[in-house]
Amino acid sequence: MAITKSSVYGLTLRKALTNDLGTSLLVDGKMMLVNDGYTPNFDTHAFRSSITNQVTGTGYTDGGADIVSPTLVIGSAGALTFDLADQVWAASTIASAMAGIIYLDVGSAATDLPFVLLDFVTPVSTNAGILTVEINAAGAVQLNF
Repeated sequence: MAITKSSVYGLTLRKALTNDLGTSLLVDGKMMLVNDGYTPNFDTHAFRSSITNQVTGTGYTDGGADIVSPTLVIGSAGALTFDLADQVWAASTIASAMAGIIYLDVGSAATDLPFVLLDFVTPVSTNAGILTVEINAAGAVQLNF
């Protein structure tokens, strides 16, 4: 199995924290789906073009879909939380999606920046149905400082 954990892509986080992007996940965030053939490297995969094995199917568009209701909150307990609404692909036929990758849509696969991989643990499929990526109630990503 190639995908074994959820994690943040380090190079994008570094760029975000140094204000080197000129845009934001809150404006230009997307989620794409990949199967288990993709082997993530959270230290070196700097662009969406590094991501392989994107799923295909009816109701799914290459590059995924815009994320809905993204928020970024710094809590009183010293945690930075990135959250979004559950991601839904309605009336879709998708085989063996193993993870969702949230990325910053900068303009092309060669410039788009992967932010976080959400591991589904087991592959999910739909057949003319609804595929929903449920986001944890505590948020998609929480960084404690």
